[in-house]
Amino acid sequence: MRTTNRDRETPAMKSITDRSITRHRPMWQDFSRRFPDDRDCLASYLALETAEVLEGVKPANLVNIVNKRRSCGRNLYVLWKKQGAALLQDSGLEVIEFVDRGDSVLLFLYRRSELTALLARKSVAIILRKAGYTEPANLEKTLAQLQSRLTEGNFPHEIGVFLGYPLKDVIGFMGWAPLPFSSQGPWKIFGDPRESLSLAEAHRQCRSRKACQLNRCDNPINCLKIAVPLVAVCNGAY
Repeated sequence: MRTTNRDRETPAMKSITDRSITRHRPMWQDFSRRFPDDRDCLASYLALETAEVLEGVKPANLVNIVNKRRSCGRNLYVLWKKQGAALLQDSGLEVIEFVDRGDSVLLFLYRRSELTALLARKSVAIILRKAGYTEPANLEKTLAQLQSRLTEGNFPHEIGVFLGYPLKDVIGFMGWAPLPFSSQGPWKIFGDPRESLSLAEAHRQCRSRKACQLNRCDNPINCLKIAVPLVAVCNGAY
């Protein structure tokens, strides 16, 4: 009989309930010890850090993986280098290693269809052209320009456009529009905060749902796939 991750759980692991996860911002450490296999370990980390992208709420996420041993005893940077590309093959996500400094790697994980649709928007094209992008609707060229700016060492603040943040917040942060700073969420919010706060809450719910899914599943690789709706996974507790 196959031994599952649930069979290996200790009492301490079993004490992590869906409701306890959703009371705070879920962290990978909450359930990382459920997955002793290296491949499962990396899959669970990537699934949580791309939760909003997998659900289609964001077009892309930046994920920084530091080259150090974690509390579970594993080094996610090393695991990424060995198994990352293979893990993503069936996920529906694509990835670019924007910057690899040796002590960390900055990943840009995205859904091609969602990001292509975003870059085709007229309002997005106007902002990116002003920021110096020559062909905003050309996905490959635009991402290559973005990567080049990151490797040059000057953080491109227009990256918020690629991550799906409200355009008013991006241009407000860059000083391109006379919008007052109104709220600090996961990003700086300018002007009317309602749309931005609603989006931030949607991001939070995605992460909570994915954490609950990972807390219950035996195969986290199945969690690292473009998702069917997960609203019922935590019985509404998010």
